[in-house]
Formats: sequence, structure tokens, C-alpha cells
Amino acid sequence: MVGRLDTGIDVLDRKLDGGLPPGCIVAYTAQPASQSELLLYELTAARGTLYLSTERSDDAVRHAIEASPSEVGSPTVRHVTSDDPLEEATRLIGALPDGANLIIDTMDVLEHADTDEYVTFLNELKSQMLETGSIAVLHCLEGDDVPAGRTRTIHAADAVFDLRTKTAGSELENHLTIPKFRGGAQPTEAIKLELTEEVAIDTSRDIA
Repeated sequence: MVGRLDTGIDVLDRKLDGGLPPGCIVAYTAQPASQSELLLYELTAARGTLYLSTERSDDAVRHAIEASPSEVGSPTVRHVTSDDPLEEATRLIGALPDGANLIIDTMDVLEHADTDEYVTFLNELKSQMLETGSIAVLHCLEGDDVPAGRTRTIHAADAVFDLRTKTAGSELENHLTIPKFRGGAQPTEAIKLELTEEVAIDTSRDIA
């Protein structure tokens, strides 16, 4: 579709009619043990990317990206470490160039902030994405201690990518669903992914 920004992941772009609209915010939800980072790394190949890490050090993230066997880019990696992570993230995002990717990995630290301040951050983030024609992917880990701000993240997001991992026999299966998509027709079927060397569609047949 004209005007869309491709993700660089073919199976996703086909499901999304060519990619994501400029200005789009994606909440990407997954379990911590799902290897969901592999999808984030592959997104960096599509265009210039600012990668904000709120937990792992910038050296750890760079090493993981460089060690990834899939096609990746050379993102600008910054570790958000200040006592006011919302303020630091806002400052870094303010320097985002036009037509870029923004990845925040993970959102948990920011989502623990004061509710009013966090909502203000999300609104400013959306304005920045629209102004620069960029795409933001917010990595939201699921687990026993989901931050209070998670509801606001999902509500503010234009799209939600939900990755689920389960055991089928002796194999792990990863399914990506898109339960929310304001940018066009919502894909109704789950995408079965292989999160190994690169993010690819799993073409094996399911046996009922």
C-alpha cells in the first residue's frame, strides 16, 4: 500500500498490506523466554533505528544484534539509566530523524512511572512519530508483575503484536497475532513463526 513503511520482515509486510503507516506505534507483547528480541533485531535492517534499552546495557544489546544470524542494521543504541527514565527517553526520542524506527526494549521501567506523567509521555511519543513519519515498537514483557501502565500502553498503541510460545510435542511453536490494528484491515489469522536464525514463516503443516 502506498505510503506504508515496510518492517523488513516479509511475512509481516504481506499481512499488513505492505507495512505500517508512518507515525504508527506498535505494542509488541511477549513472554520473557520467547526470544521475542529476534524480531526487534531484524526490524533494524529496514531503516535507521534508535534502540532504547531500559534494562540491558548498550554493549549487551549491540553484542546481541551483531551476533544475530539474521539480517540486521546498525542501530543507535542507548541505555536509559537515569533516575527519571521518562525524561531521558523523551530527550533521546526528540532527536529522532525523519522516517526512522524507534525501539524501546523494554517498556516495563517506563510503565512503572506516575500515571499522569506516563500518559503525557505516550502522547508526546505519538506526536513525535507523526511529526517525523517514523515507527515506534514498544517491547512489552508479560509475566507475574505486569506494570500498572501497561493498560495505557495498549490503549495508546495503534497496533498490538502478540507473540505466544507453546510446546507442541517435542517442538516449540511461536504464533504472532495482531489483535489491534488502526492502520487498515486487521489480519485475522495467527502467523506461525520460526524464531531461530531469522524471523520467518513456519511452512510446516499442522497435524490435527
